[in-house]
Amino acid sequence: MRSVVAVAEEGSFTRAAARENATQSGISQHVAAVEDVLGIRLFERTSDGVLLTPAGNRYYQKVLAVLRGAEEAIIDARNRRDTLSGVGHAGIMPVLARAALAPALDHMACHHPDVSIHIIEGYSGALTDSVKAEELDFAIVPAFGGAVGLNVRHLAQDREMIVGGVQSGVVHGKPARLQDLAPLKLVTPSSINIRKTRIEEYLATHSIRVERIMELDAMLGTLDFVARSDWVTILPGVICAPDRDGSVRRIAPLDQPPLFLEFVQIEPARRPLSAQAQVFLEELKKEVAKLVAR
Repeated sequence: MRSVVAVAEEGSFTRAAARENATQSGISQHVAAVEDVLGIRLFERTSDGVLLTPAGNRYYQKVLAVLRGAEEAIIDARNRRDTLSGVGHAGIMPVLARAALAPALDHMACHHPDVSIHIIEGYSGALTDSVKAEELDFAIVPAFGGAVGLNVRHLAQDREMIVGGVQSGVVHGKPARLQDLAPLKLVTPSSINIRKTRIEEYLATHSIRVERIMELDAMLGTLDFVARSDWVTILPGVICAPDRDGSVRRIAPLDQPPLFLEFVQIEPARRPLSAQAQVFLEELKKEVAKLVAR
């Protein structure tokens, strides 16, 4: 069943084998055995890989429930112990690491000393791949389309901010129009970050003039650079909490029109969260909610 799920989600026997730490021939034999028992074809072979047949898709959906139920039984049995223990693996976006991560980890360390949390910071594409491969229990990423093999749940919505230094012309705390700051010298993430596309669409839709663009996939470097220069960047409000006084960086809500970012939590569709991962996720959600409210 795991072999069928891996091929369905990866669209390739080769990638499925890598994900399952198996050989391609072994995965092929498992799938062929299931097809023989059922008397149906689960996949259509194409030049680009493999696709589920209608019958294969129905089998895939049922198998997900079976695999998830088996994992839930294991987790439930382990949770009968008095003390929560074990290891949780989580992935978070750089915009959350600055202000939300430390308080959540501090609460876990104080209240669940036998739980270890391993954190990976990254952008949505890499984190999504890690969740699909079950290297992470969950990740928090921007909302996106196409979620085969994943359970996706809304976590929070945050407003995008214009962030600049004292030379940028941004008035701290006052809603701002990008048109009034144009032509922009703008720092953006690269295309590996889904926010890049959303920012480009906003600029194009509202005919905002851009003098220069610099791509930086280093969040702390971006914050330091705009503080030292006349460049600006666009960031979610949650990362701006440490700059509320405006002494180093000027923060202004993007306005007319505003731009919002939706955060979602993703986890493998074939297995539920472990107890330790669930507890840590709840702590992160609390911190994100506090930051968004501010």
